[in-house]
Amino acid sequence: MKEASSNIELSKGTEHIVTEVIAYLADSVVSKKILSKVTGSITASAMDVGTKIEEKNSHFDNYIQIIDGSAELTIDVKKYNLTKGQGIIIPANSSYIFNANKQFKMLSTIIKSGYED
Repeated sequence: MKEASSNIELSKGTEHIVTEVIAYLADSVVSKKILSKVTGSITASAMDVGTKIEEKNSHFDNYIQIIDGSAELTIDVKKYNLTKGQGIIIPANSSYIFNANKQFKMLSTIIKSGYED
């Protein structure tokens, strides 16, 4: 599996079609920063079928929205099957894994508050 990412942000004040910000790439996970600040970030990702994002953990809540296809997400030990239009908050300090049983694209929004409830 390959991983490709771009840290070049989208131009401010310019319209875009969010599902076209990134494209699928065979056997790859592709990510593009839409906006990145000290206080948080928005990232678009595309995962080809058969790819996986290995176990990760974030110190902050992470809002995930599926914008194309469907995704399998495991948060701690609970599995979720999310489809286009659905979203979920991965709680701070939880482990999570993404499996692409089918191709999917998602937006990830992290707001770094400096503390968690």
